Amino acid sequence: MVKIKICGIRRLDDINIVNKYKPDYIGFVFADSKRKVSHELAAELKHNLDSDIISVGVFVDADHDEIIELFNEGIIEIAQLHGDESEEYINVLKQRTNNELKIIKAIEMSEDKNLQEYSCLQVDYLLFDSGKGSGKTFDWRLIKSDLKKEFFLAGGIDSTNVKEAIERFNPYAVDLSSSLETDGFKDENKIKEIMEVIN
Repeated sequence: MVKIKICGIRRLDDINIVNKYKPDYIGFVFADSKRKVSHELAAELKHNLDSDIISVGVFVDADHDEIIELFNEGIIEIAQLHGDESEEYINVLKQRTNNELKIIKAIEMSEDKNLQEYSCLQVDYLLFDSGKGSGKTFDWRLIKSDLKKEFFLAGGIDSTNVKEAIERFNPYAVDLSSSLETDGFKDENKIKEIMEVIN
């Protein structure tokens, strides 16, 4: 069964909704974004999050110390990297957390990306997206079937195309955010609908 991640959680109302519908993962955005949360707010949200739901921190070229602090404080369990983080950068995160921090490396998909290069990184998962929170799909034909790592599929996935995405690519997880919002905030009806479609 495909895993489900709902990204951009930033209110206690959002936590109450995800606790009700039980996605596998939720995302706190710490990079510059309209969905950005402070460490203090993320800690409060995490405290109220169902313990079965895994918390992911979303970063763009963040300082190692920020990520490690959030991990050590139990606010995040996974780091999702959307910047130009190098292999060395990733290795430092792994070493400083005794390999306990799981890492998702996001790839902005285009024809010039060699996905096999990313497969060699010391990361746990890849994530394929059209851009940082763009809410648009990319050309799914860019996804190769011979990948060595499990991947999250993001970018413009909603209740109308999620079934096709799962059937075509069998991703480890689908990553949802803007398609589940109304006026910039998570919408319980949209979350309920897509959870029913997937399950």
